[in-house]
Amino acid sequence: MKHSENTTIIKDSMIPSYVTRVTLTLEKAGFEVFIVGGCVRDLIIGKEPKDWDVTTNARPEQIQALFPHTVYENTFGTVGIVIETNSDGRTTDRENERVTHETSDFQPETSTMVPHTCIIEVTPYRLESRYSDNRHPDSVVFSNKIEDDLSRRDFTINAMAYSAYKGQLIDLYKGQEDLKDKIIRTVGKPDERFCEDALRMLRAIRFASQLGTAISYETLESIQKNAHLIKNISAERIRDEFIKIIGSPDPVSGIALLEKLGLLEYIILEFREGIGCNQGGAHKYDVFEHLVQALGHASAKEWPLHIRLSALFHDIGKPRTKRSPTAGGKPTFYGHEVVGARMTEKILMRLKFGNIETALISKFVRWHMFFSDTEQITLSAVRRMIVNVGPENIWDLMKVRECDRVGMAKKEAPYRLRKYHAMIEECLRDPISVKQLKIDGAKLIEMGETPGPKFSLTLHALLEEVLEEPEKNNLEYLEPRALELLQLPIEELKKLGEAGKEKKEELDDREVGELRKKHGV
Repeated sequence: MKHSENTTIIKDSMIPSYVTRVTLTLEKAGFEVFIVGGCVRDLIIGKEPKDWDVTTNARPEQIQALFPHTVYENTFGTVGIVIETNSDGRTTDRENERVTHETSDFQPETSTMVPHTCIIEVTPYRLESRYSDNRHPDSVVFSNKIEDDLSRRDFTINAMAYSAYKGQLIDLYKGQEDLKDKIIRTVGKPDERFCEDALRMLRAIRFASQLGTAISYETLESIQKNAHLIKNISAERIRDEFIKIIGSPDPVSGIALLEKLGLLEYIILEFREGIGCNQGGAHKYDVFEHLVQALGHASAKEWPLHIRLSALFHDIGKPRTKRSPTAGGKPTFYGHEVVGARMTEKILMRLKFGNIETALISKFVRWHMFFSDTEQITLSAVRRMIVNVGPENIWDLMKVRECDRVGMAKKEAPYRLRKYHAMIEECLRDPISVKQLKIDGAKLIEMGETPGPKFSLTLHALLEEVLEEPEKNNLEYLEPRALELLQLPIEELKKLGEAGKEKKEELDDREVGELRKKHGV
């Protein structure tokens, strides 16, 4: 097959030195070598690649012989080249002994072999036999032709190879054209590609969500036809693609495609229970659409994964708690947050999410209903909520609450949300109290004083002085001054102590007033 002309400009400056060190070493040894796949796609669209894959006509043992530090223990011929770099990413000249890991899977992202290391995967050109399990090839045959290697790739936009050494781009399947036209197409027949590895169906949707592209009609038809094959894929691989869809710029389209093409029922069947589950009242959408819209708001705000997932899951328990409305009323969903939290935990565990992520997202689903009535909620209740989710998580819970509201097609920050924010800030602020003093009752006892009513009065009197002159809040001043105050008659000390309390309350009220003014409540 004839190679395409180099019709695009790839900036070689975007290829880091630790990658070119690998490719040049292979080139100088007389081998053909290309960077290939997603990194070429990203270079063409001007995006910095996260991963670098290299392919060559060298065999694994020949690759290993050229590099002092490698990882190789798999059946696909992939050799990990470990390149030590400085903190700025430039390669060093340090040589290391070659190391072979006794592992069945190559995991470059978790390597901790030496500080500042990069691992580049180098794979010989290869052909693959049939995939009887829809996951892995039954056998792999090494090839001497780059054309053979590109023919086994999933999509045209990932089936390009580039040689910086030669300035040559090989694009046999019009990947550049499809990138320009914003279309996802398989290399060859979609049915064959998806039967080889069913995860490719999720990857198609992931690329569409990440790149803002459409999926070709033939590819869409094939995904719908073969959706059931996703059952053969491990939960971990499905989870990783699902995370990338949720974390993409357009997860709403991603979820819509999963549902439309029949994949969602094999991944998170529970979401489909919300389709057609009307909520009534202030809700414009059914439960499913409401959850998708809530996710869309989290994405528009570029909020992190745990908030996006919490927004997507927050009302998942509604269909199972729905009760028919009374005459002229609307349906109820009492306890849906409790049921939803349990469902969320089971789903995330099934998809092999980490324990910490699972616990946090389930916690947000459990407590997302708390901020519902500003007329009834009290500061003490807000404090209990802060304890429930942790002060470090309370603002993220509010973001989930905001997603919930926007998912109802309501304004982003109405009075109610502003009131919640003001109350949280009021609860989180350090109240003005004697605890802020550098001296306390224990210190007074240590100074030889006997505990009694004068202790509290003395500390409040000291607080008034410190509030007026903060520089006095040090032991050099407070210790002798405390001794002086303790010698005063209790009635005189009471007057000073009460003055301190009044000053504290005045400043407290002023600070709270400023907080409420800040939030417009």
